[in-house]
Amino acid sequence: VLIGKPSLGSWLSYGLGTVNESLPSFVVMTDPRGGPISGASNWTAGYMPAAYQGTLFRAAGAPLLDLATPPGTSPRTQRHSLDLLEKLNREHLAQRPEESELAARIYSYELAYRMQTTAAQVVDLDREDARTRALYGLDHPLTADFGRKCLITRRLLEKGVRFVQLYSGGGHIEDTWDGHTDCISNHRLHAGETDQPIAALIADLKRTGLWEETLIVWGGEFGRTPTSEGVGKPGRDHDWYGFSIWLAGAGVRGGQAIGATDELGFKAVAEPCHVSDLHATILHLMGLDHRRLTYFHQGLNQRITGVRGEVIGKALA
Repeated sequence: VLIGKPSLGSWLSYGLGTVNESLPSFVVMTDPRGGPISGASNWTAGYMPAAYQGTLFRAAGAPLLDLATPPGTSPRTQRHSLDLLEKLNREHLAQRPEESELAARIYSYELAYRMQTTAAQVVDLDREDARTRALYGLDHPLTADFGRKCLITRRLLEKGVRFVQLYSGGGHIEDTWDGHTDCISNHRLHAGETDQPIAALIADLKRTGLWEETLIVWGGEFGRTPTSEGVGKPGRDHDWYGFSIWLAGAGVRGGQAIGATDELGFKAVAEPCHVSDLHATILHLMGLDHRRLTYFHQGLNQRITGVRGEVIGKALA
């Protein structure tokens, strides 16, 4: 996370636009145990218009609140109220055209109105049959939360949402993958929470015909050291010198590992890939050229890859 910079989801929303005006183009679902470190900076639009930032779905309970029309208010009355509000807001915006937050606020009111119908259907998992719910592990306490998020993801993708950002783990240390205390027990827990749901999502995307146009990126911002964190401790510290991320789906050549670490598993020494290479590859797989996808800010045509970044050719099918 680079403070002030647009997130990957924002860049893709900006580059691809949206195909469903009744849902956000960029949705975020966090873990009920807590949000990620730096919070909303992980899905911010940065210097881009605020309309490109991620829309946060609640981690527990109903993903979205207040989807129903307020009691005693008819749809016609609500529509008239929103039309008046938009008129007043646009008059306000006309005097402050440089304020992208105002334009995003106007857009959010209209989007919220349209979401009352569409979003309520998308997050209603009772519409899924028992077999599908079991496939994602919704019938087991260990996998139910992440399975629910994966199933909602498939339903969002079916409706044209461009980018869905899921989080496994939240809060600190053992509630996340941050295995400082006991790396093996920590990873056994969190892998157990996610293994079945992510496999179900892959199988379901193939079943529904979305596999060839959906890219899955699974990873974190660093790995774990090959050495213990202190004498006699089974924990592992952060290791950003060598770690792995896997990709699957649209245009990815599977069944391979690219690069290797040293003999200790500490540092990438063979075919190392920079995060800018990963971003360039993701954009390429989504039909975008990272060198041409720019946003003018502070006198420069800004890119997500900055002044570096090359598509990882070996990753392509």
